[in-house]
Amino acid sequence: MLLNTPQEYRDALRQFDELLTQDIDANPSLQAPARALAEAIQEYEIRVEEAPFPIVRPTTLPAMIELKRQQRQLKQKELAQLLEVPAGRLSQILSGKRRVTMDLARKLYERLDISPEFILKTA
Repeated sequence: MLLNTPQEYRDALRQFDELLTQDIDANPSLQAPARALAEAIQEYEIRVEEAPFPIVRPTTLPAMIELKRQQRQLKQKELAQLLEVPAGRLSQILSGKRRVTMDLARKLYERLDISPEFILKTA
């Protein structure tokens, strides 16, 4: 799905909001359309940079991990459990005191949808 006009963008935002009002977790048939809309909206915002709010793109891996944590409304401890790392180690990674291992990089890609390119460039 490709959004080309501001009107298509606004329509996609409305459709996405409607999907969010439904229980997406309980209805797997809504997950694919919601993901497609979210990706199209994100792609349009990046391309056109006409988002209704300023987009702050993280430039470091810890900042990207933190953004993904906030988007998923997870506590740091919950994120550590999701990534299967001790909470203290995650804290060190987020503060820049520890580097990401290959195993954790794979989990960041698989579980947080952080692109491999971004991980390699910023790790």
